Amino acid sequence: MDTAVMEDYLKTIYECEREDGPPVGTSAIADVLSVTAPTATRMLEKLAEEDLIEREKYSGVELTDHGRAIAIETIRHHRLLEAYLVEHLDYEWEEVHDEAERLEHHISEDFEERIAQELDHPPVDPHGEPIPNADLEAPAETDVDPLSACREGDTVVVASVRERDAETLRYLEAEGIVPGRELTIADITPVGTYILECACDSRQLPESTAERIYVRSAGAGEDALGEEVPRL
Repeated sequence: MDTAVMEDYLKTIYECEREDGPPVGTSAIADVLSVTAPTATRMLEKLAEEDLIEREKYSGVELTDHGRAIAIETIRHHRLLEAYLVEHLDYEWEEVHDEAERLEHHISEDFEERIAQELDHPPVDPHGEPIPNADLEAPAETDVDPLSACREGDTVVVASVRERDAETLRYLEAEGIVPGRELTIADITPVGTYILECACDSRQLPESTAERIYVRSAGAGEDALGEEVPRL
């Protein structure tokens, strides 16, 4: 089995579980990875044979402890690489995802640890996403919700941006909608446009983008995920 492909599938299942809970449907996995449903089904059968997932027909799949550990390790590689690319190689935050996707499967544990030390063990990546620690423990995210789940009048702080489209990320950065920034939802129009007040200015976001921005209440207190990520 191709290790990189295996890790991509396990990472995708982990992220789907993170957002929607298990079990994860084959079609959702296929959509994220841009493969056909039959292709995804064949790979999931192989992962089940290796005891990396539990699979129930007509229900979906769920990571085993072994599969989850591999997924978290891959995510740690990915997010450390993103942070390194931004802080030391002058990449923009909309550029790092694809680069880290290519590199994450090929770095050693020693190289991973050296990156972590060089960056002083950052808690989050450039998009505000939590970086699992060396023991493969991922921080709990019980107090974050998508911006699209908030109501008019709510004041929130951006925790992370899960959008990957480069053009959208450039727009968000230009408008100051980045991790650590406080926003107030001034209005939600009938067509789902979010009117946001940010640093005394007004911003507009479609609902599809609001679904990819995760926030916490402005009164929830500060922690690692609430600190503004430097834009270098």
